[in-house]
Amino acid sequence: MDVHQTTASNLVRSLVSQGLVESHRSGIDKRASQLKITRHGLRLLARAPGPFSGVLPDALARLDPSVLDRLDADLARLLEMLETDKRAARIPLAQM
Repeated sequence: MDVHQTTASNLVRSLVSQGLVESHRSGIDKRASQLKITRHGLRLLARAPGPFSGVLPDALARLDPSVLDRLDADLARLLEMLETDKRAARIPLAQM
């Protein structure tokens, strides 16, 4: 997942408050937390559906390396034409 640190902290806090995980600070760096799933969390996780991969990752995985290289180059050229920069990396193309 690509989430901001604050968002991750809020998600963990919610999981702890629901009794799904336990959080402990240990070691030299007290900013780091060790997380452990609880029995309740394991039971809930066992009922959760698997990750959704979708058709695009599956299709990309079946392409020959030469096709992937060409696709990478073509997409890089498209991004050049859109005149994007690194600051726009997280902006969906539909919003540009």
